[in-house]
Formats: sequence, structure tokens, C-alpha cells
Amino acid sequence: MDTKQTAKPPVTTRQAADFTDQLIEPFTQLRTEVDRLFESFPFRLPSLKLGRFATAPALEMSETNKAYKITAELPGIDPDNVDVTFEDGLLRIAGEKKEEREENERGYRLSERSYGSFERVISLPSAANPDKIDAKFKNGVLTITIAKDGEEKQNVRKIKIGREG
Repeated sequence: MDTKQTAKPPVTTRQAADFTDQLIEPFTQLRTEVDRLFESFPFRLPSLKLGRFATAPALEMSETNKAYKITAELPGIDPDNVDVTFEDGLLRIAGEKKEEREENERGYRLSERSYGSFERVISLPSAANPDKIDAKFKNGVLTITIAKDGEEKQNVRKIKIGREG
């Protein structure tokens, strides 16, 4: 029985690049679609900062005729360790999770510690009324309601261009 194998030609750099492009392309398309979706939403999420070992809280944002509503899932976080602030059109949600667990059973000892912090900064539409922001925390969910202040204010100013000479 003949066991000769035919040698395959080596893969060229171009072939490898084409194969890599084929693998990455669907993810690029997905990223483009997600970016497009968020660009059409009335809120902008300009900042997401995570401390060590923390994950970003899931946010849900909605709008009614009278208010904007933001809910953040913060399981295991004490409400006393959460700060909500508003400054210059930006709503900031920050918090810290501190969890320690210790077990002593049947000849073994288990000790776990988990620490982490997060910060989310959300740019609110100009119709948001900074004087009417309410935050409530229940069962690990933070709910923030921001009343609308009538119509969207246009924060655009046309600058006249002068001519020299």
C-alpha cells in the first residue's frame, strides 16, 4: 500500500488575510448596526468607567410625554454605596460593590472577597429638567425619573462669519 501524501502548497499571506477578513466581517457589520441603533436614541452614553473586577450595570432607558426614565440593575450593591449626580446636562451613576463571604464547615474554610466600582455617565436631552430628578432603589434596581421641561431646546447657535479687509 502506497502511503505517499501529496504536499499542499503553502498558504500565502494574501490568502490568510482574506480568510481573516471573512471571519471578522460579520462582527464589523454587527458593530456598525449597533452603533447606528444607539445614534438614533435620544440619550448618548459618552462615558463608561469600570473599576477593577466590576461589570457595567445594565441600563434601560425610556421616554414618555412627561419624563425620561432610566433603570439600572445593581444586584448585590447597597443603596448607600450608589451616587447619582447631575451636572452640565450629564447624569452620573456611580457605585461600589463590597462583598465578603466566609464559610467554615466540615473541616474546610472558604473565604471570598469581591470589590469593584463602576461609573456610567449619560448625556440627557435638553428637554430634561435638572430640578425634577427623582431616584428610587428597590430590590437591586435603581430607577431614575427625569421630568421633561417642555420642548427640546435647541442648543445650536449660528455664528456669523465676518469678512476681513
